[in-house]
Amino acid sequence: MKILVCISKSPDTTSKISFTDNSTKFDENGVQYIVNPYDEWYALVRALEIKEANGGNVTIISVGSAGDEAVIRKALAIGADDAVRIDADPTDAYYTAMQIAEYAKSNGFDLVLTGKETINYNGSQVGGMIAEALDQPFVSVASKLAVSGSTLTLEREINGGIEVVEVNTPAVVSCAKGMAEQRIPNMRGIMAARTKPLQVVAPIAVDQMTTYVNYTMPNAKSACKMIDPTNMDQLVELLHNEAKVI
Repeated sequence: MKILVCISKSPDTTSKISFTDNSTKFDENGVQYIVNPYDEWYALVRALEIKEANGGNVTIISVGSAGDEAVIRKALAIGADDAVRIDADPTDAYYTAMQIAEYAKSNGFDLVLTGKETINYNGSQVGGMIAEALDQPFVSVASKLAVSGSTLTLEREINGGIEVVEVNTPAVVSCAKGMAEQRIPNMRGIMAARTKPLQVVAPIAVDQMTTYVNYTMPNAKSACKMIDPTNMDQLVELLHNEAKVI
């Protein structure tokens, strides 16, 4: 089975976030990037499990600049066979999805996996757009995936229960918690990643559908108030009049 896993970079959760250009652009200075956890922990690891059980090949793909290759190599260290970087700035979800879909269309993948969303934008758009561009079935936010020949059986958590879906390949799936368990790359994988092929592909012409008007930081959290455990009257008063939760 040929599997394509979409990889994106996200700021490490310990990074200090700020904006430039009158709060219209994310300031990347000093930011440490990681592989988006939903892409890495669930989509990539499940793809590797499928390959280990059934044979095949796992290719990772990312839209970004040469500076993103360290993040791509991290994904290769986990076990992907090869990687593709589309040499373009991922300006929005539509642009990114069309670049990936064009590559997938030309290379005949049986399965395209994405994380359910990125932790920096939380848009959850790219997977569905790829499926539409490829004219393939799309199953979103799947927590389990089983493969039997050309049939995929998936589970999704819905309000009040579990939904079971069957589709035939080729298909596109976005992966959520439960799909797989995180893998830590070992030294052998890290060393092998240095020599694994990383193909750089020129982007196709795609119109940018959206622009970012403004970014704002969330309101600062208020200081924590410490209440003496014997002073229940003060605690009740604060919960009632200040926090307004009772």
